[in-house]
Amino acid sequence: MTMVRIKDPKASLDFYTRVMGMTLLCKLDFADMKFSLYFLGYQKPEDVPEDPVERAKWMFGLPACLELTHNWGTESDPDFKGYHNGNSDPRGYGHIGLVVPSVADACKRFEELGVEFVKRPDEGKMRNIAFVKDPDNYWIEILTPDNSQMFVQWGQEQQVPAS
Repeated sequence: MTMVRIKDPKASLDFYTRVMGMTLLCKLDFADMKFSLYFLGYQKPEDVPEDPVERAKWMFGLPACLELTHNWGTESDPDFKGYHNGNSDPRGYGHIGLVVPSVADACKRFEELGVEFVKRPDEGKMRNIAFVKDPDNYWIEILTPDNSQMFVQWGQEQQVPAS
């Protein structure tokens, strides 16, 4: 599982379900601690068990899913600046990567939906990959399995000889 903190669950759930095509698998509210967890993935809605205990067991057995953590009140706090996305100083966390069948088709769809781009496929040294931002300014890399050859080749060209 990959977890990121979010300010506004409505905006984030809309982005990850409508724009990125994920399914909300499970929501857990922790009233005493004032936070909620939203688990998303690319499973079909009909595959998600209805029983909450079975759903949790099934979900925690998945190879991957995205966990959005919402601390209650941040969505309506005008002084809340948001969470650090790790892509400005001090750098740290980088991005989530999503593999798609076609980067060009995905980017066309993102443009139509008004998604903010960090990098388009024809920009920068690494071509045919894109980066978009989610509502909390986390970066999401968009790539295909075909990009693996490019990464290996680019990495080999950048290697420094051992001394």
